[in-house]
Amino acid sequence: MDEKKPIISPTTKRRLIVQGYYCYSDKELNDYKYGIRFAYYSCDLLVILGLLLTNSWILAVAMTIAFLGWLLPKHPFDYLYNYAIRYMINKPEIPPRTKQVRFACGIAAAWLCGTIILFKYGLDIWGYSAGGLLVSVATLVATTDICIPSMIYNALFNKQSDQMK
Repeated sequence: MDEKKPIISPTTKRRLIVQGYYCYSDKELNDYKYGIRFAYYSCDLLVILGLLLTNSWILAVAMTIAFLGWLLPKHPFDYLYNYAIRYMINKPEIPPRTKQVRFACGIAAAWLCGTIILFKYGLDIWGYSAGGLLVSVATLVATTDICIPSMIYNALFNKQSDQMK
């Protein structure tokens, strides 16, 4: 029999630890990784739609969802995942969001607020640029688990970040 392969790649595990998911086994992280990404994909698609349509109302909905992701223990899309989608794909309920991820949601809410203001004042090129940059950051975390706001949080606030490595 072949040697056992790790349940989760060391790279993915390290990136999830940066996001604050360091108290979980490899199996748990492997089971949670798609659920964790679901909110990123969902928000990213909502922001892309708002930008494509240059619709401040859609961007305001995305901003509100991001704000609630900062405020609540779970992201609003986590509730959708936990109470509906996970049953379809036979995965466990994902845990509450970490401080790092909630910080990222707060940054996204503020960023979207700024983007909406840019569009409101007719600064469309700047609005698209700001929105496009946000989409890039969200796509990065959704596809690779690299979360730049989590890195910023750890550098600023997390004195235990060296112990997590």
